[in-house]
Amino acid sequence: MSTVPLTKFGAELIKQELHKLKTKERPEVINAIAEARAQGDLSENAEYDAAKERQSFIEGRIAELDGKLSAAQIIDPTELDAEGRVVFAATVQLEDLENGQKVQYQIVGEDEADLKLNKVSITSPIARALIGKYAGDVVGVQAPAGVREYEILDVLYI
Repeated sequence: MSTVPLTKFGAELIKQELHKLKTKERPEVINAIAEARAQGDLSENAEYDAAKERQSFIEGRIAELDGKLSAAQIIDPTELDAEGRVVFAATVQLEDLENGQKVQYQIVGEDEADLKLNKVSITSPIARALIGKYAGDVVGVQAPAGVREYEILDVLYI
C-alpha cells in the first residue's frame, strides 16, 4: 500500500472521528442489537436489521480510517523548508489575473479537502498546476470555463 499524504490537522480530524466511532457509536450499536435481539423473532425485526446495517457501516468506516492512518505520511506545514516552493501542505496566496481577485488555498490530501475552508486536494487541477512553482510565477489552470491564469503572490508554510 502506498503512503497517503495528510497534514497534521487532517490526521487529527481522522483520529477524532476514529475515537468517536470506537468509543461512542460502536457501543451504542452493540446495545441496539442486544435490545432488538431481546424482542424475540429476528426474521421480522426491523430494528435488528437496521442496527446490524449500522454496525456494518461503523466497522467498515473504522477499518477505512485505520487503514488511512497506517498508510499516512503526516506532514506538518510549519516544519517544511521548501525554500519558497509550492509543496504539499503549503498555503498559497494567488491573484486571478483576469479579474484581480485574490484567493488563498492550502494544498491538502483528498480526505481533508474543503473548498469552503480554502483547502484544495493535491489531485485538483489548481494544486497540480501550483506544485513546484514559486512566488511571482504565473500558472494556467484548466477550469470548466477555460484556462484561468493566476499569479502566485506568496507561499506560506503555516
